[in-house]
Amino acid sequence: MAIGQVRPSFKTAFKNVRSLGPLYTSGPIAFTPDGLRIVTCVGEDVLLTDVETGTEICRFVGDSQTIHSLCATPSSSHLVTFSASLSLRIYELPTTPPENKRVQPIRTIARAHDSPVHVCKVDPTSTYLASGSADGVVKVWDIHRGFVTHLFKGHGGVVSALAFHFPRDASSLETPTMRLITASVDTHIRIFNLTSGASTSSAGGKPEVVLEGHVSVPRGLDVSQDGRWLISAGRDSVALIWDLYAKGSTNQSTKKKASTPSIRPALAKTITVLERAEAVGFLPTEQKLPVANGENNLIFYTGGSKGVIKIRDGQSGEVLWRSGEELETADDSEEQRQIVDVLYVPSSSTLASVHADQNILCYDLPTGKLRRQLIGYNDEIIDATFLSSSTSNETSTTYLALATNSSLIRVYATNTFDARLLEGHSDIVLALTSSGDGKLLASSSKDKTARIWISSTSGHSLDWGYQCIGVCEGHAESVGALAMPRRQGETEPLPFMFTGSQDRTIKMWDLTPLQGQPDGSPIAGVTRCHSLTTFKAHDKDINSLDVAPNNRLLVSGSQDKTAKIYEIIYTPGSKASAPRGELKLLGICKGHKRGVWTVKFSPTDRLVATGSGDKTVKLWNLDDLSCIKTFEGHTNSVLRVDFLTMGLQLVTSASDGLVKVWNIQDEECVTTLDNHEDKVWALAVGMNDRTLVSGAADSVVTFWEDSTEAEAAEKESKRAEMVVKDQDFLNYVALRDYRKALELALAMNQPGRLYSLFKDLASSAAEESSTMACTGNALVDEVIRTLATPDLAQLLSFVRNWNSNAKTSDVAQRVLFAIVKLRSSDDVIRVFEDEKAARVFLDAEEATSSTGKSGMMAIKELIEAIVPYTERHLSKVDRLLQESYVIDYILGEMDDGMFDADDADSRMEVEVY
Repeated sequence: MAIGQVRPSFKTAFKNVRSLGPLYTSGPIAFTPDGLRIVTCVGEDVLLTDVETGTEICRFVGDSQTIHSLCATPSSSHLVTFSASLSLRIYELPTTPPENKRVQPIRTIARAHDSPVHVCKVDPTSTYLASGSADGVVKVWDIHRGFVTHLFKGHGGVVSALAFHFPRDASSLETPTMRLITASVDTHIRIFNLTSGASTSSAGGKPEVVLEGHVSVPRGLDVSQDGRWLISAGRDSVALIWDLYAKGSTNQSTKKKASTPSIRPALAKTITVLERAEAVGFLPTEQKLPVANGENNLIFYTGGSKGVIKIRDGQSGEVLWRSGEELETADDSEEQRQIVDVLYVPSSSTLASVHADQNILCYDLPTGKLRRQLIGYNDEIIDATFLSSSTSNETSTTYLALATNSSLIRVYATNTFDARLLEGHSDIVLALTSSGDGKLLASSSKDKTARIWISSTSGHSLDWGYQCIGVCEGHAESVGALAMPRRQGETEPLPFMFTGSQDRTIKMWDLTPLQGQPDGSPIAGVTRCHSLTTFKAHDKDINSLDVAPNNRLLVSGSQDKTAKIYEIIYTPGSKASAPRGELKLLGICKGHKRGVWTVKFSPTDRLVATGSGDKTVKLWNLDDLSCIKTFEGHTNSVLRVDFLTMGLQLVTSASDGLVKVWNIQDEECVTTLDNHEDKVWALAVGMNDRTLVSGAADSVVTFWEDSTEAEAAEKESKRAEMVVKDQDFLNYVALRDYRKALELALAMNQPGRLYSLFKDLASSAAEESSTMACTGNALVDEVIRTLATPDLAQLLSFVRNWNSNAKTSDVAQRVLFAIVKLRSSDDVIRVFEDEKAARVFLDAEEATSSTGKSGMMAIKELIEAIVPYTERHLSKVDRLLQESYVIDYILGEMDDGMFDADDADSRMEVEVY
């Protein structure tokens, strides 16, 4: 008995389950003290992001100016920002994701400084904020009250670093003294006493101590937990450790009543860091490190131009641990990887380095492993492909590789969205592809090479990545197209790979040397692959390649407006001979009017799909190379095409920023996915055939999940629910329970049913001609008189829409008259004071942007919508009334003339007789 094959169901709906947009472009960043959230700047916006998932929690409303500095309070209660407009804004940090994703400031000071503020710092008690500006002025603010408590002048230029000194030892009987330590471009470090001394005079407070030791601008300051040690580091490549209590601990002045501890700093240690330091800080004595530090309790970290974090011994200056390999050269690409800031998060034992290329690397201190990498900005997304890495016999992790406008390949773990950067290419990566099982990744670049990558995931959950195992060199121009065999056995090595280049040739590469060692472990080092054949394929650049599911055919698409089909002739190697490969041209697909950007074989039929700059997708029969179908719908060049649903559907992306899904049989576009604002260069189909990923030139990567079944089930449930509600409505009307009928119609948002109800009531009232009700029924009048505020707002919105049509205006005027007659003016105004009710008349964005004014705007919108149509209806009624008088006059005149003549004849007859 033959078993029929189950026909797969068409996919007609996809939902946006996740979007990866820019996370950090430039400027300052801050972690919340719990280490779970990070505050970053994207252009002129400030974002709050969940570190573990990378999802955006909210945005803080600014003044459309670049943020120069920001900081979060140690209590996780507030966020402080300074922008290019010189304004100070204070926000409350939400503990849970807010309903409104745009958080408004609770306090704004329009002109906090006279010059831009580049550094700011909050004291350990979350009470005071210190800010240093470019004109050398330092202000200390009371965060909760919003006024200046201290003003310090005298710095010789831009203030470059700030630190609070506030040791709180429970065993000490002395009153804790808070000090502020500042550094500026004049290379001096100043210490100000915030507890005593005049600091708010016009001349500014005088520093207790001025430390001189640096010969270049200090970029980092930090104070140890016990308050004794101060460390400073700068662009003079040295770190200075100061003993703050080296020369005494009590104030010798007898004029002061209270005993205030004084500091007499002395330089204790000078450590050469051999790089321009941009950040420095102490680590607590109880902090676990990846290496043992003996009995030494003074440990600090530095970060700077070498691009790595270094943890050093505070006494010997020896490097105990570094986060990676140091940068050696000083070219532009290396400068982009330099560290601009290092942040220590004690609660999670994490050191985070912020790099000039907008990447944030979080290291786990106890293990020294890279815990998480946040990619701030991906630039233009050029290509994407899915990968699979089996960590054991049972578990498998899916990854997404992205090629952006960079020489680095981005690889994301799709379950956690942790990322890694793959280094190897020396120029922009143009194309990506993966093997049939997703284990191997291939990339091609403008550097005229292609590389093969394999997963280097170990047993440790934090230690994953990809390593390069093969390099293909031989093309004379940029390599812009790649193709790997789709069918591959579990034990079979990947035999070959194809590359297409701007030099108009296709090369076939032997990949058998990459199959690994006999024990199954991958080969060590990088192998140079050799070419099996070079084929002169096209007259212009080759844009795309694909291998047929049976590994016997190859298709190429080019800017010469053609797609070509080749037979793959491959002979495996043996002990006596090397493998051989050859390409044989079978035919040319001609028909496109512009260059062919993408080609793809069908997974089930002898068909190939091509997408072109002429805005069309064509389907070709491989038997005679005839075009059997043409799909039109995109408004710009089609850049990517792929098959779905076992070859029954197509998915395409184009320069119009849209992704479309097509049914092949009827050439119909079943759905259009819109989440991009620029060319969608990248399109990848998940291995489960239910996930799509699109990447565009707007730096956004969108994950689309098949929601066909869910939407069908939801529609069915809504339909069943609507049937029940419709029957309930009819029952309520039959039972004359108008209150429940009106409330149900309003809840279902069915103005048509309400209109029919009011119209029937008016008709029945006209027939009876005895009722005095406003709506035609006293029970309905009573319902309107006691209708709840949200329902009354909904009813007014229906009246507004009915009144705009002459056919339904009579019912609208009757209901509006009833509302005005039966409800007081205070009741009507109270409708618009409710925020949810006001949103019925306003757009959600307009309602939220006009804080405190949405009610008045809603009233204005309603009146402006009702009055003009009402005046038009009234003038129309007046014209009809006037015309009716004319008709009456004409009829009267006609009647009088006729009957007057008859009367005259009869009178004459009477007189005669």
